[in-house]
Amino acid sequence: MLKKLDKDETETTRKRWSLEGFDLRWVSFGSPAAIATSMALIVGLDSATASRATVLASLLIIGVADNLSDSLSVHIYQESERLVQHQAFRTTVANYVARFVVAGSFFLVFLALPPTTAVFISVAWGFLLLAVLSYLLAKARHVSALTEIVKHTGVAAAVVLVSKLTGLAIRTRMGV
Repeated sequence: MLKKLDKDETETTRKRWSLEGFDLRWVSFGSPAAIATSMALIVGLDSATASRATVLASLLIIGVADNLSDSLSVHIYQESERLVQHQAFRTTVANYVARFVVAGSFFLVFLALPPTTAVFISVAWGFLLLAVLSYLLAKARHVSALTEIVKHTGVAAAVVLVSKLTGLAIRTRMGV
């Protein structure tokens, strides 16, 4: 059963999650997923010797279709929590926009640079984005930023490593 927050509790929650007027809740759900997924996709497809067009098309598919389906999941979850309709819709839109912008940034990196350089820069960009988000969340929660950065980037590194190994396995099995 959900408890209705009184004005003081709502204000405390808002202050905890915002930094200088920026509400981290708008980017804290969708962005890490988009970062890890984009890095994993780029590294995995590169390992499997996918073409530049394949990587770009995959990033667009993630940026649009996967993000829409994820946002639908967020929306349905919010409704199951009986969140007020406009709040559920706002969360859904914020999740989609955050994920789309992040996936789009990887698309632009890969579009602008030669493939080998783009893979390296994309991974560095992803870890930088994740580290900055982790830092901001740690500061908002008053916990160790270094611990949060190591924890979050460690999980992302595992995702990227699994994707790299998967791409290599596919390349080996296909005899490329």
